[in-house]
Amino acid sequence: MKYMKTELGQRAFKERLAALSTRLRAAFILIDGKRTAQDVVRATAGLGISEADIAQLEALGFIAPAPDTGTEPAPLAAQGATPRATESTHAAPAPAQTPAVKAAHAAQTLPQELYMRAYPIATQLTASLGLRGFRLNLAVESAGGYQQLVELVPRIRDAVGAIKCRPLEDALGL
Repeated sequence: MKYMKTELGQRAFKERLAALSTRLRAAFILIDGKRTAQDVVRATAGLGISEADIAQLEALGFIAPAPDTGTEPAPLAAQGATPRATESTHAAPAPAQTPAVKAAHAAQTLPQELYMRAYPIATQLTASLGLRGFRLNLAVESAGGYQQLVELVPRIRDAVGAIKCRPLEDALGL
């Protein structure tokens, strides 16, 4: 399926909102209404982007299915489904697929899920520090995984205080 950027997604990208993490930004940049989700996943495979990440972008409202140009076959119609019935809302596909994906890959994706939950909190905390937290903010943005983010928690706690850091620790499962 081909996706295009929404106005909300473009605003989130320009404003560097925490919900659009560094990893998701890479996939978001490649989404242009011409590439399929599989093309984007293949191009960003080195970053660990999966179809679940594309679904997350859609669930957040940052991307939407591209209008059908009539040049693609409609395999869903052949299977008895209506082509845009489940794709018309941003939240409908994700809840139906997320539990199955989590159950199937729980052991593999647990640190990844914790990272995805904690990253926006960490960037928000460090961004709130202004210039005095600039280097710490850069360190958070360059943290590519769960373990790297966990290693930054003591520095974040020292900078913002234990009370403000508690949501981050909870998100990381600490």
